[in-house]
Amino acid sequence: MSKIKNIKLVVFDVDGVMTNGDISYCDDGREIKTFNAKDGQGLSLLPRYGYITAIITARKSDIVERRANDLGITHVYQGAKNKLEALNELLKIYNLELNNVCYMGDDLPDLCILDKAGLSCCPHDAVDRVKEISMFVSSKDGGRGAVRELCDLLIDNSSSSER
Repeated sequence: MSKIKNIKLVVFDVDGVMTNGDISYCDDGREIKTFNAKDGQGLSLLPRYGYITAIITARKSDIVERRANDLGITHVYQGAKNKLEALNELLKIYNLELNNVCYMGDDLPDLCILDKAGLSCCPHDAVDRVKEISMFVSSKDGGRGAVRELCDLLIDNSSSSER
């Protein structure tokens, strides 16, 4: 995977990638999502190897903001109906190109980025169309180690050493 050497920005969808895709609601309307601790550990390691991390998700949830804060992810785009527009904002901030982006998504709203990213990735249980165009398909499902597997791949192939 020679494309990994160009990657500087690693972006994740949430539902179906950082979680298993289940969304539970409490009687009071609060939303519950479950995140994988090993995925989180992998995500929190990426900046030590020089990677910028971000979340772009079409939904809005306070719990996503909390998870991002816990992991040190400073760029969080929620309610992004056009995910490519959100990504383009990030690219401008860091003066990067699409070939510098690694994106992990799992469903049709992610295609607009997956089609253009330098490294397109998905969990094992992503929809077929996403798997067809992804350069890396994790052996793990979303919310069950897919994020960690990608993080380990990036770290193992990183040209930067841990600080």
